Order: sequence, then C-alpha cells, then structure tokens
Amino acid sequence: MGWPIIGESLRFYHCGLRGAPEKFIQDRMQKFSPKIFKTSLVAESVAVVCGPAGNKFVFTNENKLVRLWFPKTVDKIFPSSTHVSRHEETRIFRKLLPGFVNAEALQRYAGIIDSVAKHHLRTHWDNKKEVIVYPLVEKYTFSLACKLFLSIDNPVQVAKLSDPFAVLASGVYSLPINLPGTALYKAIKASNDLQKKIHEIVRERKVALMKNMSSTPNDILSHMLLTCNEHKEYFLDDTSITSKTIGLLLASLDTTSSAITCVIKYLAEHPHIYNEVLREQKEILNFKNGESLKWEDIQKMKYSWNVAREVMRLAPPFQGTFREAISDITYEGFFIPQGWKVHWNAYTTHKDARYFPNPENFDPSRFEGNGPALTHMSHLEEGLECVQAMNMLEW
Repeated sequence: MGWPIIGESLRFYHCGLRGAPEKFIQDRMQKFSPKIFKTSLVAESVAVVCGPAGNKFVFTNENKLVRLWFPKTVDKIFPSSTHVSRHEETRIFRKLLPGFVNAEALQRYAGIIDSVAKHHLRTHWDNKKEVIVYPLVEKYTFSLACKLFLSIDNPVQVAKLSDPFAVLASGVYSLPINLPGTALYKAIKASNDLQKKIHEIVRERKVALMKNMSSTPNDILSHMLLTCNEHKEYFLDDTSITSKTIGLLLASLDTTSSAITCVIKYLAEHPHIYNEVLREQKEILNFKNGESLKWEDIQKMKYSWNVAREVMRLAPPFQGTFREAISDITYEGFFIPQGWKVHWNAYTTHKDARYFPNPENFDPSRFEGNGPALTHMSHLEEGLECVQAMNMLEW
C-alpha cells in the first residue's frame, strides 16, 4: 500500500512523467496477481481490477456494486450544486449529453470540424520550417471545443479561456494538499477564474434564450439550459452547468490533444504507414472538388481509423477511471470493503500479448477484419464514457 497517506501516488506519477505509465500497473500485476491487486492512490485505498474480466465487472455493475467516483480534488476544483449530490448531478448530466456527442451529432459537426481544421493549418502550420506539435494541437482542439460547445470562435476570447486549463488539468489527480505552491492550490485558483468567465457566458446565454430562442446558437450549452428549463427532473442550477461546461472543455482538450499528437508522432516514425494514410486521404480529397468533408467521407477513412486505434492502444489518451464500492464485494476470491475505490486501467489489456500479439509493435493491420483486437479494444471504448464521446466528436 506504500507510505501512510501518500501511498504509492508518487510512484504512480513518476511512471507517468517518465513516459511509461503502464509500468506501475504491469509491475504489480507480475508481483501480486494478473487479476487484481491493492494499492493506495490520491490518499485512498484502491483495488485495481485487471484484464477483460475486470473491465466487464466494473461496467456491468455500475450503480449496483460500484458507482462513479472522482478524487476529493475534483470537488475542490469543480464546485457542485447545493441542491443535489455529486452522484445525482452526474446522473442528470449523463442524460443531457447523448444527443450532442453521438455518431449522429458527428454527422452534423463534420463540416464545422473540417472548416476549423483547415483554418488552423493555414494559420499555424503552412510554410513553417519547424512546428512543436502538442501546443498547436491543443490550440486547435480547444478552439474547436469552444466552437461546438459554446459557439465561441473569437480568437481573443478563446485565448483568454484557454490559459487556465493546463493548470487545471495538473491538479485534478494531484495529492489533496491545498497549500500555496501545490498543484491543487494552483488548480483551484485557475478554476475560480474560469468559473467567473464561464458563468458570465451562461448568464448571457440564458438571457438570449429568453429573448429570442430562434436566433440563439444550437450548441451544447443551449441544449443543457433548454433541457433543464423544460424538464424539471433534469434541473441543474447555473453553478452545476458552469462546472460541467468547464469539465467538458477540459475532457475534450487533454485527451484529444494527446491522441492527435501521438498519431503525428507515430506517423513520423513509420513513413510507410504515413504514405498509406496520405494515399487514402488524397483519394477522398480528389472527389471533393473543394467541398467540406461529410460524414460519408469520414466513413471511408478505414485505414486512417485503424492507425488511430493502434495509436490509442499503445498510448491511451485516457488510462482508466475510478469507481467506489457501494457495498462489500467479493471478486476473484478477494474481499473489497465498502468505500474502497476500484480502478480499471487500459494498460491491463492493451499491452497483453494474449489479446495483441507483439504488443509493443505498431501495427494498424491488427484492426482489420473482426479479429481479437477488435473485441478487446471495445473494453477501452466502453470505459471512456463522456470523454470518449468528446474524442469521437472531434476526431
């Protein structure tokens, strides 16, 4: 379990900073059990369930044996409503989103994504001798999220909103120590700044909706406000909507930027795969005659999508999530007490040779057809929840 209070958190973070986050999980699977082991992270006792069986256990027992859980730092960074619990707030929020983050929504957004991407590439990439990828991708991802979620496309306004997010992200899974200079302290300060800015946007949108509903943007913010107003069972106050909007922006920014950057990294390291992706994209482009991309065009990007999947297998943009045991649980012969946290992690399957032969090799062809790779990749795809939906939307 590691040190008192700190547990093994420092080791967990250290593996991530070294660029080998899977090492923390794999070392303990080898030392203790490939099915389940215990540890202490972010000042909590945690049971880590491993492999497809562990993933299935978590996903099929949602709100039966386990429920979604976030570290205490999240409550400090994202203040919740005073009239409903955090769990009730999350349940309502999940019901609000499906119409805006599903495959049908992607069909509506394809043209916007295409337009934003082209403008970004012309502005920040064209005729540049050298580019640093991640900051530029992050800029693109955030501008797109602001456009789709809030209908904001003013570069100055987008820049003002984006500045605090890097600080915010570093504090979410930090140690719950709120002292000047700590990651949590800085994140709370950044969140307070963002709360004021986003709350003002929410207030202005509510006024606009009351004045003239037909002329207001059809984005996620309007959808949340209208649904909460029309259906009392989905009611969230302005504080909750503000926090959830910040959460959406944060989720779309960090994971999607990481995934796109890693795609570019692997394409640079494998020229023959890059050439095949380029060939497929040019084939689609030849039929467009300057038109914007449509949903049908995206569906033709089969090889490009296999490349993206293989990138996300080797470098998952989202490692896993935590649950809380609602009652005492017996799993694989071990006892998990009520209140303990349960963690599933993508690396317990993604680099397992039983499911992905030669797991360290970059091989997009493993996702062709309907073989084992497709079956086991679904365990990650189930677990990404709203964050995965943001990735789908922006991809």
